[in-house]
Amino acid sequence: MYFKFTFCPIILLLWASLSFAQNVNVVIHGAASIAKTDDNFVCVTLDWWPAEKCDYNQCPWGKAGILNLDLRYGALINAIKAFNPLRIKVGGSLQDNVVYKVGEVSSCPNFMKREDGLFGFSQGCLSMERWDQLNRFFNHTGVKLTFGLNALFGRNESQTEKGLWIGDWQPQNTRDFMQYTISKGYKVDSYEFGLFFFHTSKKYISSGNQLSGSGMGAKVDAKQYGKDVIVLKNLVKELYAHPETQPKVLGPGGFYEEKWFNTFLEVSGQGIVDGLTHHIYNLGPGDDPNMMNKILDPSYLNQVSQTYKGVSDVVNKFRPQLGAWVSESGGALNGGSKDVSRTFADGFWYLDQMGMASTYDQKVFCRQALIGGNYGLLNATTFVPNPDYYGALLWHQLMGSTVLAVTKETDPNLRVYAHCAKKKPGVSLIFINLSKDRSFNITLSNAKPGDAGKPNYEFVGKQNREEYHLRALTGDIKDDIVCLNDVPMVQTDSEDIPAMDPKLVDASTPISIAAQSIAYVTIRDFEAPACV
Repeated sequence: MYFKFTFCPIILLLWASLSFAQNVNVVIHGAASIAKTDDNFVCVTLDWWPAEKCDYNQCPWGKAGILNLDLRYGALINAIKAFNPLRIKVGGSLQDNVVYKVGEVSSCPNFMKREDGLFGFSQGCLSMERWDQLNRFFNHTGVKLTFGLNALFGRNESQTEKGLWIGDWQPQNTRDFMQYTISKGYKVDSYEFGLFFFHTSKKYISSGNQLSGSGMGAKVDAKQYGKDVIVLKNLVKELYAHPETQPKVLGPGGFYEEKWFNTFLEVSGQGIVDGLTHHIYNLGPGDDPNMMNKILDPSYLNQVSQTYKGVSDVVNKFRPQLGAWVSESGGALNGGSKDVSRTFADGFWYLDQMGMASTYDQKVFCRQALIGGNYGLLNATTFVPNPDYYGALLWHQLMGSTVLAVTKETDPNLRVYAHCAKKKPGVSLIFINLSKDRSFNITLSNAKPGDAGKPNYEFVGKQNREEYHLRALTGDIKDDIVCLNDVPMVQTDSEDIPAMDPKLVDASTPISIAAQSIAYVTIRDFEAPACV
């Protein structure tokens, strides 16, 4: 292993020298912001799936589900603490099949395989003993918590239409759960009401990520959901009397469908849903043999922008306080792709999605999942971080909440996003190079405000740039180890996250982005009025 790590820089330098370099000028429009994200934009999920969850002849969840995850591992604890804080959403397809063992609920069954069950499983249960364990863990690691609630409790399946669940949501189990949570002093930042998949051929919405082959998702009418979310909001306001400690209410947590979203928001009215949540799985099924080509195709990656725009339009119409959240996004459905999701290549999709989402004013982006499936940021058995973990941590540390526009005229394989730097002066950019055989030498310009006809200011910095270059260990983007500035990222002997120090680069030189690599660059003396 050590021999392999030693050669990381040599292989990558050879790789870079064989690629054709193209000169590019990137214009940063720093006079005004185009969007704002939450300070804790980077978010991950913890899911309910049991070990028996299998797709494509594999069962990648193991003991990574919420009810089974061993919370004592130092590698897991340190990976979360490194974010200081990390936003985590507890939820997933089975959350609408979870009861809470509190109040009148006495039995607490485990999830069992059942062909006619929701997503192929029987009802499961969260005991208050496990809830106590989870909250001690969240408190110890500094988690900012969103909890996904069961939105099907008390409903019955229609006798005339398969998959349609009817009747009012019954809040008693949720009331008892919240009262217990409050009595223990546990902090919940927000509650998401249900987790749904949209059935676009009807005015319904279906529970979960998809309509699975073994077990059908549950559809709920948009008007009914709108009425029920009012009940939830009133419950939260009743139990959490002080506005400053009152968790926010999020929903509906599913794939965007314009008519359904508009209907439920018209029924619920303004001031009920604090944040509008939706899911992104734009890479399709996890067994797609064309997965890698999708990730490396800029035109394919751009297609999802229509979804972001649609959600943004709804937010502008109804103006929920917290705006839009991507509350779940794993790229590929059904646990992700075993050949791609845990590799360096997945970062081209993941970090580009975060960049694109931020330009459309999406406040939070939750990666499915922190651990579990093939798309976990951590290996499900060893807790070793996969490459996307380091890309997410750098985003959290470097990219501030103020989003800036950038323009360029060049190969579409170069993706660029800019934000004000986090907590310090300057701007931070992320460069994503999808090209296999082309590197880029980049100069920067500062757009002149107020007159599009004037030439832009060429930026020549005086302070050294702070650069973080991410590349696959061997130069093969299917590698599951990433190098940062030619140093392999592996946990220390004490299971800590390794140091992630920048490379200081002379400001008079172009920014060099190697073929099929990703780079964060922070420029402390770039004058952007929006960042002051």
